[in-house]
Amino acid sequence: MSDIWVNIAVVALAGFIHATLQLGLGCVILLYHGSVGRAHIRRKTNSLVSSFISGVGLMSFLLLSAVAFILLNIFGLFVPDYFLAVGVGMLAATAVATILFYYRRGVGTELWLPKPVAKFIDQRAKATNNTSEAYLLGSFACFGELPFILALLLISGACIVELPVEWQLLAVAIYAIISIIPLVIFRFSVHTGKTVADVQKWRMHFKRFLKIISTVSYLALTLFVIVYKIIEV
Repeated sequence: MSDIWVNIAVVALAGFIHATLQLGLGCVILLYHGSVGRAHIRRKTNSLVSSFISGVGLMSFLLLSAVAFILLNIFGLFVPDYFLAVGVGMLAATAVATILFYYRRGVGTELWLPKPVAKFIDQRAKATNNTSEAYLLGSFACFGELPFILALLLISGACIVELPVEWQLLAVAIYAIISIIPLVIFRFSVHTGKTVADVQKWRMHFKRFLKIISTVSYLALTLFVIVYKIIEV
């Protein structure tokens, strides 16, 4: 495979894994809380959700850009194999953490977040009433997933610095866009008639499936990086 396409594939798969995580979608559901059945509030909430999604997307873009910039200044245009090996180890560890700890035990969709953090997010989401607050909440939600996306950012950043300059910005944008696709789909689904309750029931029903998809994807990315970046088949 061409080096460019290998690096783009890594970034795209990392963005997909980010998209399978559920904190952002959980926050969007909370933003819709209280707007059910009230058209004028629902219209305002749609605007808040759009701002929230923008916050998530831009923060993903900025975080990955910052990681790539730091790696570029440390290693230059070639990231050594030992760094990739560390990143692979982090991916594998995150896969294990995802299957074991990402969702709390029980029938609901409560996530791994510490209780005070979860309570803060719940309160802020329900109290958000302007687009600036929604945008900041989206940025915070992206930071909230940092323990589970740090390895993705490091591996993606390492691949981005090895791309030609004209590809680097595109690669960062690919990651950011893919990472928010579930939020955009949810926003569109609600706009076209789906209810928040329908989506939440779907999340509860497919919680195990989502957890497995995330875990398998982490492992797939781990193997891909080993084969095509470290061994260089």
